[in-house]
Amino acid sequence: MAYTTIDNPELYFQTKLYTGNSTQTAITLDGSENMQPDWVWIKTRSASNGHTLIDSIRGVTKRLASHNTQAEVTDSTMFVSFNSDGFTLGSDSNDYTNYNNQTHAAWCWKAGTTGSGTTTGSGTGKAYSYSVSTDAGFSIVKWVGNGTSGHTIPHHLGTTPQVVIMKNLDNAITWIVGHKSAAFTNILFLDTDAAATDDANAFADTDPTSTVWTMGTGNGGNDNDVNYIGYVFAEKKGYSKFGSYTGNGNADGTFVYTGFKPSFVLMKKSSASGNMWQILDNKRNTFNPLDKQLYPNGNDAEGTSSTLDFVSNGFKLRYTGGNANSSGATYIYMSFAESPFVTSTGIPTTAR
Repeated sequence: MAYTTIDNPELYFQTKLYTGNSTQTAITLDGSENMQPDWVWIKTRSASNGHTLIDSIRGVTKRLASHNTQAEVTDSTMFVSFNSDGFTLGSDSNDYTNYNNQTHAAWCWKAGTTGSGTTTGSGTGKAYSYSVSTDAGFSIVKWVGNGTSGHTIPHHLGTTPQVVIMKNLDNAITWIVGHKSAAFTNILFLDTDAAATDDANAFADTDPTSTVWTMGTGNGGNDNDVNYIGYVFAEKKGYSKFGSYTGNGNADGTFVYTGFKPSFVLMKKSSASGNMWQILDNKRNTFNPLDKQLYPNGNDAEGTSSTLDFVSNGFKLRYTGGNANSSGATYIYMSFAESPFVTSTGIPTTAR
């Protein structure tokens, strides 16, 4: 029986909290294992500054912001390097990553194995490059669109992904999120509070396979000769879980089984609009209930509202409001582990 292949999730995902100083500074991750990240997502906690998303495929000077549609921006003052145990920040005159005396959160994922090739499927094959960890079920893929529905993008995970987050790099076009629980006939938008929307363009109404995901036509991800980036996730037992739940509108809220104690949860109501995306993690809250929220589709400073508990095998909703637990509403989520419920040897983590 397979319990988990990842006994220590900090090899592949870590959250780091730090205070900015407006000078070039190396940030060392706090985990028990050194980890060189390939995707770093930073948000100022103490002020209404924007999100910053940097990855190793686009390069350290290339910023995206989850809270708006802005095309990729080049700025050498925000981020200098990915290091074997963290990353180095620049002087950041734009307030996003290292503003003096402001507190920040950085969520860091490792991919690692790099490569390049030519896209497949309908239309003209185009260049793509990638970084992937098949162990962690995570890949970063940059590709060029070809304008033909049925264009397929290799992800190199070796298993079927459940989540694809992608962005047009060249133009001010909304972020697209495909999630298995919303079905790939529908899409969500990372930069807005819209409900899951039926859309045949982004994924051509086609589920991903163990080798590729499929693009339609139009602004979602396949304009001809336009550059795109995708962050692609496949579940790994005991490390990551991507699913949905139904709220019950009660302070004794829905329990969501993940098979591990979470360290990070990203969630969004998918059945209706008007509710923010939320990120909760175990570094900004070190005990239950978790009430420190940051919002991918807003530049708001950190908000406070008791939302859920992280428990040994999942999370338990505590908040009765619309952002997390409206009665009868559907919510999608992404979660990553602090520790698996059962190790690779079958020993419960509580017994170690």
